[in-house]
Amino acid sequence: MIQTPSAELDPTCDVAHLTARLIDLESVSGNEAGIADAIEHALRQLDHLEVVRDGDCVMARTRFGRAERVILAGHIDTVPLPAAPGSRGTVPSSWEGEVLFGRGATDMKGGVAVQLAIAAALREPTRDITFIFYDHEEVEASLSGLGRAAASHPEWLQADFAVLLEPTDGTVEGGCNGTARFEVRVAGKAAHSARAWRGVNAIHGAAEILVRLRDHEPATIHVDGLDYRESLNAVRITGGTAGNVIPDSAVIEVNYRFAPDKTPEQAEEYVRALLEGFSVTRTDVAAGARPGLQHPAAAAFVAAVGAEPKPKYGWTDVARFSALGVPAVNFGPGDALLAHTDDEHVHADAVRACLRALVTWLS
Repeated sequence: MIQTPSAELDPTCDVAHLTARLIDLESVSGNEAGIADAIEHALRQLDHLEVVRDGDCVMARTRFGRAERVILAGHIDTVPLPAAPGSRGTVPSSWEGEVLFGRGATDMKGGVAVQLAIAAALREPTRDITFIFYDHEEVEASLSGLGRAAASHPEWLQADFAVLLEPTDGTVEGGCNGTARFEVRVAGKAAHSARAWRGVNAIHGAAEILVRLRDHEPATIHVDGLDYRESLNAVRITGGTAGNVIPDSAVIEVNYRFAPDKTPEQAEEYVRALLEGFSVTRTDVAAGARPGLQHPAAAAFVAAVGAEPKPKYGWTDVARFSALGVPAVNFGPGDALLAHTDDEHVHADAVRACLRALVTWLS
């Protein structure tokens, strides 16, 4: 039997204040146990829900035998707290009027608060609902709590439709770009920097890689009615051993955000062609997802929300649902451009509006 956590959540309170309470439970990836405990405890107080926990992934569902089942999903982890002095996108949360600041305010504790509020408020929804609160989204795909739950509890991820409450500023975002990371290595020859001619400078050799990436023009690709903008960038560079040694190696990490018309293999082929002549190793990849807005359940949801759908440029777990055969969209409170920033924030009315839209649809 679960013990009452030291930090309790009241899912019946104002959803914006519930968001603040969730922010106050620091949950940087790898440290989700506390918030998972609090969510599990809150859900187990609701007698219309069946609850199961897998690691720090907590799931709950209704079992009314409705004609349709939908999943409401959201991750409970955040990126690390900002290091800059005076940053407001941190923990604990803070208010400025009706604007809530804190790490996860947009990505995505506002969405998690909406999930909890719906779980408490809708005791007899018109559709059966599965709620998934999962860990390790902000790190490499192999650690994902959603992926782990899909493997260990596959029956819990069976549904007709899924809504991922990632921040979309209150509109529906269909599908998502895929993402892949690569290490591009340059080999050189070490030498004393006073006798540089005896060595080969690997950092200098990396210049050609950077030039190709700088001059690369990202494509915008039309997929099932939506335009997905790609990006291909160097995101990290390392090399060198000391201030008086010609570096014998350099590594550039490259991130490719590719449209959902490509498979991971096609994305890798694209990067290798651009960087031909260099050693390229793929280190991580997650496939994108086509919008799927033509599916009846998705079309009905879009009609209920009433806003024109947009593409999702970043990768989200709609791709995991798509791979499982469950059509899914992104829909949640907050501006995704504020995610991970030093002043991450969300307006209280945005969280409340998201809750109203979903309650109306599910009622």
